[in-house]
Amino acid sequence: MHIAANWLNSYLEPGNLTPAEIEAALIDAGFEIESQEKLPDGDTKFDVAITSNRGDALSLVGLAREAAAKTGRKLKSPGTGGKEKPEPTPASEGVTSAIKLENRVPPACPLFTLRVIKGVKVGPSPTWLVKALESVGQRSINNVVDITNFINFELGNPCHVFDLKKLTGGAIVVREATEGEKLLTLDGKQRVLKAGEIVVADAERAQGLAGIMGGGDSEVSASTTDVALEVATWDPVRVRSAARRLQIRTDASHRYERFVDARTLESASRRAASLIVEVAGGQLLSGVISEGLCLEAPRFVKLRPARISKILGIEVPLSKVQAIFNQLEIKTVPDASDGSLICTIPAFRPDLTREIDLIEEIARQHGLDQIPLAPRLAVSVKRPQDRVRARRELSAVLGGLGFFETVTFSFTRPERAAAFVPAGLTTIGVDDDRRGEEPTLRPSLLTGLLACRKANLDGQVTNSGGIRLYETASVFAKSADANAVEHRSLGLLMDVAVAGKSVSLIEKQDGVRALRGVIETVVTSLGGTKAASTLRFEPAPATSAAFEPGAFAIVHLGETKLGHFGLLAAPAIKSFGLEQPLAGGELLVDALLALYPPRGSITPLPAFPSVERDLSPVVAESTTWADVSRLVQGVGSSNEGKRIESFRFIGTYRGKQLGEGKKSVTLRVVFRDPAKTLRHEEVDPEVNVLMDRMKSDLHAEFRGV
Repeated sequence: MHIAANWLNSYLEPGNLTPAEIEAALIDAGFEIESQEKLPDGDTKFDVAITSNRGDALSLVGLAREAAAKTGRKLKSPGTGGKEKPEPTPASEGVTSAIKLENRVPPACPLFTLRVIKGVKVGPSPTWLVKALESVGQRSINNVVDITNFINFELGNPCHVFDLKKLTGGAIVVREATEGEKLLTLDGKQRVLKAGEIVVADAERAQGLAGIMGGGDSEVSASTTDVALEVATWDPVRVRSAARRLQIRTDASHRYERFVDARTLESASRRAASLIVEVAGGQLLSGVISEGLCLEAPRFVKLRPARISKILGIEVPLSKVQAIFNQLEIKTVPDASDGSLICTIPAFRPDLTREIDLIEEIARQHGLDQIPLAPRLAVSVKRPQDRVRARRELSAVLGGLGFFETVTFSFTRPERAAAFVPAGLTTIGVDDDRRGEEPTLRPSLLTGLLACRKANLDGQVTNSGGIRLYETASVFAKSADANAVEHRSLGLLMDVAVAGKSVSLIEKQDGVRALRGVIETVVTSLGGTKAASTLRFEPAPATSAAFEPGAFAIVHLGETKLGHFGLLAAPAIKSFGLEQPLAGGELLVDALLALYPPRGSITPLPAFPSVERDLSPVVAESTTWADVSRLVQGVGSSNEGKRIESFRFIGTYRGKQLGEGKKSVTLRVVFRDPAKTLRHEEVDPEVNVLMDRMKSDLHAEFRGV
C-alpha cells in the first residue's frame, strides 16, 4: 500500500507529522515499512506492508487513524480539510428515472449502489487531485475517473463510473457470466469468461468484471456528459477466483479480496459523488439505488478488565482502555453488573470478533515496549490433553509395528487420484498453472504413501519384512451437489511380499490379515479391550477401483463406520511405477483418537486349568471368519456354551478332497470352569452344540464325523 506523508497529514489535526514520525508510528502500530522514497516536490512516499486481515488499513484514512492513535492527534473526517465544497444539493429529478438496477446474485454481491450525475464536463483534473494521485504512484486519467481512484486510496472503497448513455436499456444488471461470454476490459484486452464469474452488465452485454476491472464499452471519455457511479461490495472468494484465473491484479481486487463491509458504502458513495460534482460539475440526481442483502447489525464484544491484566501481565487503567478504543472508533459502554465494557465494533474492522482481539488492540496501542519482561516466568505444567496423548500412543504403536511416519504432498495427478475416489464423489482440482502435472487434491492418503513407496524403491531402500508407511492428514473430494467433503484420515500401506519375488495367494492373504492385525492392535491400544470387542470387519465390494475385488473389507467400530482396508489392485499400483503386491487402508483418525484412554476389565487369574478343542468345519468359500466368530460368540453367551472362555483362528485349508468352492476353517476353542478342573468329556456337550449350530447356520460339514 503506497501512501504519501502530505496526504496522510491532511487527515490529522495537527497535520504536521514528519516522515520519520509517520514511519515510527506505523511500525509501532504493527505495520512494516518496506521502503520510502523522497518525491521531487519534497513529499515522501511510503510502501506499507498490510496484513490480509487489516483491509481497513488499505486506505489513507485507515492508516491516519492508526497514526493518530499512536501520536495523540485527532483524526479529521474526509471533507473537513477546508478545500472541499459542501455536498451538492440534489436535483428534483430522481435517480430511478435515469437508470434501473437489478442484482440477481445477492450472495456474491451483498450490496450494489448507484448514483447518477448529469451534465458533467470531463477534462483534466485539478492540481490538488493530480498531485495526490501521483504521490502514491497513480497517473491522472481525467477528472471523473481520478475521483474514483482518489476514493479508493482515501477510504479503501473501490468505485467505478459508467458512461450512462453507453448502457443499453438504461439498466445495470449484476449477474453471473455465461460460459464463453466475452468482455472488453479497460486495459483493452478481450476476456473470455467462465460460467459463475460475476459481471456488471447492461441489458445486453457485460460492462465490467465484478470487483476487478470495468469494461471498455462503457468507459468515461471526453464526450461523456452523464455518469452512473457504482459503489459496491463483493464476495472475496468470487473476486479472488476470477482474478487468479484471468491473471488480473488491480487495486480494487486487492481490497475486495480482503473484504469491504457493505455498511461503509453509503458514506463512500456520497463522498465520491460530491467530489465528482466539485471537479467536473453537473447535477446530482436525488436519491440512491441499492440492491442486495440487509445490512449486518453492529457487532458487540464484551471485554473484562481482569482478562486484560491476565493476558498482558500489566494493569491498564480502564480510562486508558476507553481512550485507546475511542481513537480507534470502537464505542464502549460500561456494564454496571460486572464492571466489563460492552464494545461496539466499527464496520471497517471485521477482524475484531473476540475479546482477545480487543486485548491485542490494547497491547498494540498501549505499546509492547510498556509490557515489562519478567526475569522468571511461572510455568504450570499440566497433564497433556487426551487427544495429544492419543496421538503419541498412535505413533508409538505404529512405530512398534514397524511403520514409518510420512508427510506427503496434498496434490496428485488426476489419473492417479481417479482410482481412489469413493463411489458417489468426484475429485477436486485447482486451476493453477503452478500445480503443473499435479493439480488434483488427494482423495486418499494412499496416493501420497504409494508415491513415497516408489521413492524408497528408486532409492533401493529395504527393510526386513518389507516397508510399512503411515500418515495422518486430510483428504478431499466433492459430493454430487458440488459441496466439498473433507476429513482427517489415518492411511496405512505395507508390503505384502518382497519386491521382485513371485507371490502366492496365501502370501497375499497373510498380508491382508497382517494389516487387519495392525488395525486391531491400534484400536486395542487406543480404546482397550472393550473397544476392540466392538470391532468388526465386513467383507464388501470395493468402494473404489484402487482395491482388488474379493480382498476388501469395511471396518466397523460399534455402529460407526471406521474405514476400510484391503489388497490394492494391480492397475492402481502400476500407475505409481510399482509392481509388488501391497495392502492398504484408511481409518477415520478422529474416531480413533476419541477412543482414548483405553478402558479394559481386570479379572483374577484362573484357579483351574482350561481345556482346548480344535474344530475344523468345512464351509462354503463365501463363509467368512466374521460369520464363524459371531456364531461362537453367540453360543458362548448362552447357557449352552457358558464354559467357552475364548477362541481364535488357526488357519484355512483348501484342497481337491474338500470339493470345489469349499474350505476348512480351523479354530481353537478354550473351555474353563471357574469352580473346578474340567475333564475332557465334560466339554463334549458344548462342543456338540457348537458343531450342531455350525451345521444348521453355516451349512458346515465335519470330516470323519
